[in-house]
Amino acid sequence: MFAADMSASAPALIDADESLLVPSIYSEDYISEIASIVKEHKINAIISLNDLELPLLAEAKKELESLGATIIVADALVIDIAFDKWKTVEFLRKLGLKTPQTYLTLREALEAIDTGELKFPLVVKPRWGSASIGIDFPEDRRELKLAYELQTIRLKRTILAKASEVDIERAILIQEKLPGKEYGMDVLNDLNGKYFGTYVREKLTMRSGETDKAISVVENRFQELGERLGSALKHVGNMDCDVFEKNGELYVLELNPRFGGGYPFSHEAGINAAAIYIEWLKGNSDVSLFDNYKAGIMFSKCDRLLRVN
Repeated sequence: MFAADMSASAPALIDADESLLVPSIYSEDYISEIASIVKEHKINAIISLNDLELPLLAEAKKELESLGATIIVADALVIDIAFDKWKTVEFLRKLGLKTPQTYLTLREALEAIDTGELKFPLVVKPRWGSASIGIDFPEDRRELKLAYELQTIRLKRTILAKASEVDIERAILIQEKLPGKEYGMDVLNDLNGKYFGTYVREKLTMRSGETDKAISVVENRFQELGERLGSALKHVGNMDCDVFEKNGELYVLELNPRFGGGYPFSHEAGINAAAIYIEWLKGNSDVSLFDNYKAGIMFSKCDRLLRVN
């Protein structure tokens, strides 16, 4: 297994059989460097965990696959729907699924508050977001205005600045903050975009936007929700979803067409997506050996110290 990063001190490189340095994704040489690695090392599959990298790989998919590597990345349209949180809301509404009330401007949100349509606490977050960067939870009008202004200033200094240039005047969303249980949901499609299965964990505690403790869940309502999403999007491979339960109903918050930070919980509860990928790449359709998801299995994350050479 090969792992690539722009930093030699990236901890994930430690677990790879061979680690490689590559330019920043914003470099003009990024894709050509990936292509060189594919040819030199005879790479047969590429997976990315970086939201900002996904559209680049999707755009270069034909070029890289012509060199013999399967690019396990969703199509550009799916990536755009997932990365642009406003398009996520529109997609979910068209599909008839529940999602939090969401507003594109501060003015619209304040008007909704005045009419009683929207109530505190709220969520203020980047429209093009990743890794819980720049999220605030205002609890009154003054705090909302301050949070919105501060995010407007800070956004230009984050890794999301370039992505937000698409519509900088409407680059921050205001959303209702849902009460209730929060779930992480992995929706797995095969390499042709056909729905395969849904794997859910209830998030018990969070830390810095990551699931810290979780317990696996198996319920038909999640399977039905995952199948609707997977069949509509036809994404390739895994899609990480955030779901809330409010008054007994499921609300979808976000879609991430990649492995998310909560995938290890699903893995330990019995779905070995990595092994399934390998079997699919070999042309094998029977992957039942690696699909043994069980409910009620609880895990907790802990940090580990890695020596970087």
